[in-house]
Amino acid sequence: MDLKEIQNLIKFVSNSGVAEVKLETGEIKITIRTTLEGNSPDITYVQQAPMQQVMSATPAPLAPVNPVVTAPDENSKYVTIKSPMIGTFYRKPSPDKAVFVEVGTTISKGDVLCVVEAMKLFNEIEAEISGKIVKVLVDDMSPVEFDQPLFLVDPS
Repeated sequence: MDLKEIQNLIKFVSNSGVAEVKLETGEIKITIRTTLEGNSPDITYVQQAPMQQVMSATPAPLAPVNPVVTAPDENSKYVTIKSPMIGTFYRKPSPDKAVFVEVGTTISKGDVLCVVEAMKLFNEIEAEISGKIVKVLVDDMSPVEFDQPLFLVDPS
């Protein structure tokens, strides 16, 4: 089961109204718990095979997950770039390098904005639009959820 399938499963379960789903396929065990009104926040547990087997597998490239959605309210003129996956948000390619983008940076479609680490894989998040970074919504090295806003972009 690849990351895209896990993301689709999480999205399906959260939209279905089911409180909890457990799935075991081969070497992967997944438990997804969703909130019903007034309950605790969403929790997703993923258990995988021992690392030596995982490290030998070549990860499949991720298909683009349209992470661009327009934001409501006072930010309606801006576009929100959201996380296409659960993981850890990094603003730099490595600790000794400069950040990918700052507030005020002009970006083009395809520019790398950040990295989200998921299950020891570092996934570059690319801009789906051109524009100017207005706000960075997440702190470096913070955990992010699927569909969590990361950046506000002024497309004009």
